[in-house]
Amino acid sequence: MGIADKLQRGDVLVAACPSREVLQHITSRWGVLVLIALESGTLRFGELRRKVNGVSERMLVQTLQCLEADGLVNRIAFEVVPPHVEYSLTPLGREAAEKVRLLTDWIEDNIPRLLKAKAAA
Repeated sequence: MGIADKLQRGDVLVAACPSREVLQHITSRWGVLVLIALESGTLRFGELRRKVNGVSERMLVQTLQCLEADGLVNRIAFEVVPPHVEYSLTPLGREAAEKVRLLTDWIEDNIPRLLKAKAAA
């Protein structure tokens, strides 16, 4: 792999690689849950907050802003009173959600084994 290939792909193990910031956004607790919640389709802020049980309004706003800046979430604000904002996944966001879904499915499928291992530790 040449230097041009490495620059285009990124290297998450290098401290200055911009992929680390995106990795943090996607794999944060709330990032993962927002991506999974939006897999089902477009949601308003309140619907999304109810679906991602336990997230504070502040954390949800921050998470959505990060995911939007990374090109993973689409935000549409309608000029109405009261404010109406909808969130959905971009094509890139759908790809990311697919990947984190595999991880969360594995965790859910293996929770008995994980809890047993944790108890034994």
